[in-house]
Amino acid sequence: MQTETSRPWNWLLFPFSSVKAGSDCLFAASVGHGIYQIDAEGSYEKLEHGMDSSAHVNRLQLQHELLHACTSSGLYEWNGEAWENDGLTIPCYQYRKIGGSSYAATEYGLWSKASNRWEQIACENKKVFDFINLPQYLIIAHESGVSLYDRFMDDWAHFELGTSVTSLAVFKGHLIGTSDKGELLVGDKKGRFDRIKFGKPFVFSVLSKGNEVYACTDRGLFQLAYICNQVTLLSIKLGCPVTDIDMQDGNLYMATLFQGIQTLNK
Repeated sequence: MQTETSRPWNWLLFPFSSVKAGSDCLFAASVGHGIYQIDAEGSYEKLEHGMDSSAHVNRLQLQHELLHACTSSGLYEWNGEAWENDGLTIPCYQYRKIGGSSYAATEYGLWSKASNRWEQIACENKKVFDFINLPQYLIIAHESGVSLYDRFMDDWAHFELGTSVTSLAVFKGHLIGTSDKGELLVGDKKGRFDRIKFGKPFVFSVLSKGNEVYACTDRGLFQLAYICNQVTLLSIKLGCPVTDIDMQDGNLYMATLFQGIQTLNK
């Protein structure tokens, strides 16, 4: 039986910034209140050992059953009992492990770790917020736009957009991004980006899940669609700011600012 102390006293009021679905539980990062593990019965356990309580969590990543936290004080990995720094002590915004290599977007460029040592590999003088690692291209979202590295040509292309690009996805062959001004950025496949402001919604991020791309906004969750040769947004869940999503076994989990962790059955 669930006890009253299994949840923080004001857990519904927590602003959540990130959610990741594990095989038998959820992990959720709150703004200013730490990281929690949520079991199937809805009980919360705070994962706090080993991490500075003042660290701000930017993103959670769960890959190969290993939970990582990208925080203002570095990159951390949960070992089942405590957080351990993964070798980066600078502010970190995104992490992915691809094959045998790890990549991290940080305050000081994009870093990579192939064995046990992190090395700075791109955009050394820029804050990097997100990246996409494709067989031919490495695409980087940073504080002044987007940079693209063509591995086949061994050549960089830099798109200075005059705004910070905070997330990236690929949709119908178009590079999609979000700006720190709440805009949706849509690549035209010719090296230019259209800035789309969908009325009132402020777009926090775009995320690829399965074959779909979703937009988290201050008005709710939307799915990207391509109608009449234009990218548009179709509403999935309205009424509360959605900051992050994840999927598991047909369920869509949403981190929200004012209504805890919400679940939709897909």
